[in-house]
Amino acid sequence: MTGTETAGRRYRGRDAAQRQQERRIRLIQAGLDLFGTVGYVSVSVKQVCSHAGLTERYFYESFRDREDLLLGVYNDLVTTIRAETDQAVADAAPHVDAQLRAGLEAFIRTLTSDARMARLALIEVVGASPRLEVRRREVLHEFAALIAAVVGRLPAPESRSSRLAMTAMSLVGGVNELLVDWTLGHQNATVEELIDLCYTLFIAAYRAISDQP
Repeated sequence: MTGTETAGRRYRGRDAAQRQQERRIRLIQAGLDLFGTVGYVSVSVKQVCSHAGLTERYFYESFRDREDLLLGVYNDLVTTIRAETDQAVADAAPHVDAQLRAGLEAFIRTLTSDARMARLALIEVVGASPRLEVRRREVLHEFAALIAAVVGRLPAPESRSSRLAMTAMSLVGGVNELLVDWTLGHQNATVEELIDLCYTLFIAAYRAISDQP
């Protein structure tokens, strides 16, 4: 039997690729569980594998190292949060005020609904490695672009585009830091209060931009 045939064999109705994907999902979940509670720097590959119920051999078929797993978990979380946010904005169309509120609410509720998710996305990835830092900055810019796209659908002079981009980035950074503080326990606000505050800031900024000539 050739290596290709062996790789293609089905086991309990699943082929090799499906089984590998299932193992990857188990490792991602283990990474979320451990990085989001114990902390990235305190967790080893061996601990992740034990938590996932897999050997290290299976870890290295999906990830190069512990950093690679952290990036994988982070990217999965970002995909989930972005999908929820995008859907909320689409459902609230066409009014900008409603879209901003819905997007913020979906973003904040999704992130704060799971303490592991909040800690990993807001704290554990910060400074974890140069590669993680590049990706984290990309994510901030992606969400800033989402905000700019919502507001930018309205007719406006070309001169506002730079101001809009900078404003969107400052709002995303502000929300990020507020949620970091909340996750660390420095703020005792409810999730509803967080949403209301962020929405107030976003609307004030949006109206200030709209009034600019």
